Amino acid sequence: MSARRWVLPAALAALSAAAAWAVSRRRSRRRAGVRAGVLGLVGGTPLVRIASLCAATGCEVYGKAEFLNPGGSVKDRVALRMLQEALASGALRPGGLAVEGTAGSTGISLAMLAPALGLRCHVVLPDDAAAEKAATIRALGGVAQSVRPVPISHPQHFVNVARRAAAAACAEQGPGAAFFCDQFENLANFRAHAEGTGPEIWAQTGGRLHAFVAAAGTGGTLAGCGAALAAASAGRVRLYLADPPGSSLLNRVLRGVAYSAAEAEGRRRRHQVDTVTEGVGLNRVTANFAAAPPLAGAFAVSDAEALAMARHLAAKDGLFLGSSAAVNCVGALRAARALGPGHTVVTVLCDGGGRHLSKFWNDDALQAAGLLPPPERCGHELRFLIECADEAAAGERRV
Repeated sequence: MSARRWVLPAALAALSAAAAWAVSRRRSRRRAGVRAGVLGLVGGTPLVRIASLCAATGCEVYGKAEFLNPGGSVKDRVALRMLQEALASGALRPGGLAVEGTAGSTGISLAMLAPALGLRCHVVLPDDAAAEKAATIRALGGVAQSVRPVPISHPQHFVNVARRAAAAACAEQGPGAAFFCDQFENLANFRAHAEGTGPEIWAQTGGRLHAFVAAAGTGGTLAGCGAALAAASAGRVRLYLADPPGSSLLNRVLRGVAYSAAEAEGRRRRHQVDTVTEGVGLNRVTANFAAAPPLAGAFAVSDAEALAMARHLAAKDGLFLGSSAAVNCVGALRAARALGPGHTVVTVLCDGGGRHLSKFWNDDALQAAGLLPPPERCGHELRFLIECADEAAAGERRV
């Protein structure tokens, strides 16, 4: 080995040391970003500023990017909390079966998380849900059982079928062999958001938050986030419900009685389909929704508005979202218009559009149903959506 190699100039030695230090720093940062398996990826999602809605309202409008959870939706938080609490309490034993009735997203989350916890998964969902949801559950190793959509009072409603499947497994194999997750009534749902999502939103906005808007499927997101934000702000944050067609919750909030015109005598359908949106809207008050603090108001969101909003956000903001997220963004626009410029509004971007390609994002199917929005409804200025918001606000003032 030559002597030259041992007499490096001081500058070169310093440069080499600096390079080694930089490599060490990068490795340290990578280690700091390591997560403990798929479970460690759940939560901690960022807020995204929705520029077009900000420009249209003069407010700061943010979406909690829940589609960045590993299972692609806000339901990862709920599924994880329900399974962890069931295992901790002994209601579900290791190797047991997690059973749930769902419109799809919670089932995907359970199917993804169950193997990481040493569990199996059986999901019952309505057969009018987007086909890719059942396909994803099966791809993840879960059982996806489809049933006809019927009212919750019917024994063949997907929730009731799931409840019986769990009970049958326990009867055959003993206590803890299976657990009916019951996301609608299980307050682990509320706790996931009251202790996770809501505090994250408060911290990310630095406490500078005026309104939070969300639709209710189980009611857990609105109630849990609402409770956390109300407590952190001493009640200053206004909480709003965004409600799709066929849901009775808007009347519950505004008039104290859960009622939907679709439920009127003579108007019920054997297989009720009131909206092209999935996973939001209810005709009963769940334990999770009942846990919500008082709401400042509620906004009715039509299919036309949800479809127009989704396509607008994809074209102008690059946000490819699912149906419930579109409903939420219409609600955020409504809240921002009601509050006026200078306010900060946050909503939840529940999931992405990829699991809605066969229905909500299927232009051929929407056109056949007469629901495809014309291009002018999805323009940069959001004229159609703002007109709908202002007309609704005028009607509410007249009432």
